[in-house]
Amino acid sequence: VAYDFGLKLNILRRLRQQGMRVTVVAAGTPAAEVLALKPAGVFLSNGPADPAALAYAIANIRELVGKVPLMGICLGHQLLGWAFGGRTCRLKFGHHGCNHPVQELASGKVEITSQNHNFTVDMDSIDRSSVEVTHMNLNDNTVEGMRHRSEPAFSVQYHPEAAPGPHDSHYLFHQFKELILTA
Repeated sequence: VAYDFGLKLNILRRLRQQGMRVTVVAAGTPAAEVLALKPAGVFLSNGPADPAALAYAIANIRELVGKVPLMGICLGHQLLGWAFGGRTCRLKFGHHGCNHPVQELASGKVEITSQNHNFTVDMDSIDRSSVEVTHMNLNDNTVEGMRHRSEPAFSVQYHPEAAPGPHDSHYLFHQFKELILTA
């Protein structure tokens, strides 16, 4: 199931390329209705908004954590940050364009990413005992990715589905599929 907060068609293409069948639901769909669909996983899409203003979405995501594998992109990442107990803050200058260097911390690999957002998950608000920061922006050291340490949930701030590119981050859709298969 994919929550549509402003979903891009190419996200659906990337999920389908991984062999997933996707049902899209409206942003305000209650978690109980999503769970009634018996999804193998739930995708939290990008979209235009101040995540702090979307209390209904945060509440729904909190209900889903631990019940189904989750992946979030951009706004979905920020909403997951709130659902994990964190906060977001407005960037002085937003991240826009297709040349933002992001480091995947476990491997040290640097990806050139496409971004379009004005908010970031506040690193100091994250409970590091339950949430691991997985990716960092090399321009301003903001959080670009995170995963829950004990629940099947992860997210990235940038757009791994971006077309025409860069394509450094397409592996994340395969990672979501693997999370679903092992949950």
